Amino acid sequence: MRKIAFFVLLNISFSFAGDVSLLSKARNYFDVLPEVFPSDNNTLTPEKIKLGKMLFYEKRISIDGTTSCAKCHPITLYGTDGLEKSRGNFSKENPRNAPTIFNAAGQISQHWRGDRKDVEDQAKRSVLGKGSFGAPSYQWVEEKLRSIKGYVSLFKEAFPEDKNPVNIDNFAKAIGAWERTLSTPSRFDEFLKGHVDALTEKEKRGLDKFISIGCASCHNGALLGGNSYQKFGIYEPYWKYTKSKSIDKGRYNVTKKKEDMYVFKVPQLRNVALTPPYFHDGSVKDLKKAIWIMGKVQLGKDLSKQDVEDIYSFLKSLNGRLSEDITTLPTLPIE
Repeated sequence: MRKIAFFVLLNISFSFAGDVSLLSKARNYFDVLPEVFPSDNNTLTPEKIKLGKMLFYEKRISIDGTTSCAKCHPITLYGTDGLEKSRGNFSKENPRNAPTIFNAAGQISQHWRGDRKDVEDQAKRSVLGKGSFGAPSYQWVEEKLRSIKGYVSLFKEAFPEDKNPVNIDNFAKAIGAWERTLSTPSRFDEFLKGHVDALTEKEKRGLDKFISIGCASCHNGALLGGNSYQKFGIYEPYWKYTKSKSIDKGRYNVTKKKEDMYVFKVPQLRNVALTPPYFHDGSVKDLKKAIWIMGKVQLGKDLSKQDVEDIYSFLKSLNGRLSEDITTLPTLPIE
């Protein structure tokens, strides 16, 4: 009995040592998710956040009266719409897949090609987007908002120092303020804080492989991505495996630089198991297939079925918790 107890204790000791080693390794690549994503140019206030949440759901500023930010980023689908490519006013198809809005404010830029500076820039420019709100002008949007008395009062409360607070820049700041609160911490954050039992053994094995295989070289930081740009298809053309209907040149179409051909922002992996389909064109619906493709085209590795299963298990530990504020629908002003 003493020998059995000794070996059990030895096993526990080795397991704990392995957990501590993995935790140390993980902390070299990843950070705990912050509660909010602050901005030097957009101070977060309760009034501004309250207004921004309402505007996120506001349809009356779209050309067809049915389009809002929530149309392409519904909270019920974890901030994305589940379509290959999102559809805006009059069901017009956007050129790329709609990534989740959760934790998006923590990225280096917005959109797959990084052609939006931040969430405020994205909110402002989306109202004129042909595949988004489709508004004819910023002035048209401002007039729509001023015609709703409830919004006039709310803008004054959110921007008390402005003489004419109902304007497109404040509209963008308000939406940006709310989106900067959309943080979704998960069990992985508990692990990073030192609670090694927050992950299962299979998830830990997947985390270890995620790091050792090379995934964490790009998918790092608090969001496990979203903080750099990378060519999609380093070892082989991505479309060979994604079977994409069309070939997207990525940031090249923005910068016109040869080195940006097929370059995209590295997507964040927070809530990735809950936000299919995958890649810029939504060409792959299954996350396990997406993991295998990434190994093939980005790392030049043919991942085994077990490798894929383990990494998949780890990625599910990134499924975040939604606060009550995120899940509760706002009441919009009627007039």
